[in-house]
Amino acid sequence: MLAQGIDVIRFSAGEPDFNTPEPVQEAAIKAMRGGKTKYCASAGLPELRSAVCEKFERDNGLSFTPNQIVVSCGAKHSIFNAMQVLLEPGDEVILIAPYWMTYADQVLLAGGTPTVVQTTAETGFCPTRDQLDAAVTPRTRAIILNSPSNPTGAVFLRETMEMIAEFALRNQLWIIADEIYEFLTYGAKHLSVAAISDEVKAQTLTVNGCSKSYAMTGWRVGYTAAPAPVAQAMSDLQDQMTSNATTFCQYGAIAALNLPMESVMEMRDTFQMRRDTMYHGLRAIPGVRATLPEGAFYLFADVSDILPEGMNDAAFCDALLEKAHVAVVPGSVFHGDGHIRLSYATNPNLITEGVSRIARAVAEMTV
Repeated sequence: MLAQGIDVIRFSAGEPDFNTPEPVQEAAIKAMRGGKTKYCASAGLPELRSAVCEKFERDNGLSFTPNQIVVSCGAKHSIFNAMQVLLEPGDEVILIAPYWMTYADQVLLAGGTPTVVQTTAETGFCPTRDQLDAAVTPRTRAIILNSPSNPTGAVFLRETMEMIAEFALRNQLWIIADEIYEFLTYGAKHLSVAAISDEVKAQTLTVNGCSKSYAMTGWRVGYTAAPAPVAQAMSDLQDQMTSNATTFCQYGAIAALNLPMESVMEMRDTFQMRRDTMYHGLRAIPGVRATLPEGAFYLFADVSDILPEGMNDAAFCDALLEKAHVAVVPGSVFHGDGHIRLSYATNPNLITEGVSRIARAVAEMTV
């Protein structure tokens, strides 16, 4: 449609619309011009792994050594590596739905089986202990946490994190904590689950990266902090797959991790204003139920009450694209049927116009 010159407003992309900060760009350019265009260690530049250790100490109260850090081609690659080294065929992994759809596919690619724990807006998209107890079996190997969450924007409270951590310890499960949105919270406070105790840390792989907080989605730099034997296994695996993440991009990542927090907070504050604009606009549409997200840059709206007979959320998204020229993502791809995910990481004028288009299209479809 865009190629045909049609004005499509895109609430579908999960990436900031800001450009990468200048100091990060300059660091990568300087590295390229300085000949830093060769291979490096598969686990990442020693300087970057040290910077990651400093970041964890500073921001999360976690102490790691560089041999516990593996730098990969984005956080998605980090999670793939984790699944490959932790799972045997038939192992089960608990996913808290709605979840980022890639988790399930990566479990399957490792020969594992996803076990879904379904949550709702009424519980803050958080699981209960009874749900987790019902989901665990002798084959359960791990649980994936994503807080702040894609697609819901939920941020787990400390008591929820402590409950999940105790559950994982009791059942001897690995915790894979995807913390890629950690700095994008609005009033809520992010907690790294590994910081709860040394025992929890010993069973946790903490995954993060530069994509979301530093507007570096295309740079493809993510990292994992894990117990040393797991980190070594991930590094060995990566050595046979991609070798290192792009060398000069890693120099940019070092600069990103050392940016003053003010620059990150400026982007965060802008996202919060955009969130509020989209939230209030959607809430004004009769039949649309929206929960105010506390993190990330997505709004997960319940449209089940306005779906015409015989139409599911995927068909509803197709209709919005055709009728309103607005692109959103169906909730069913995240195991959240009857919802749509909208990204507010875009221009506020486009948010206002896009929500108005959605309102008009909904009015036509529900007449």
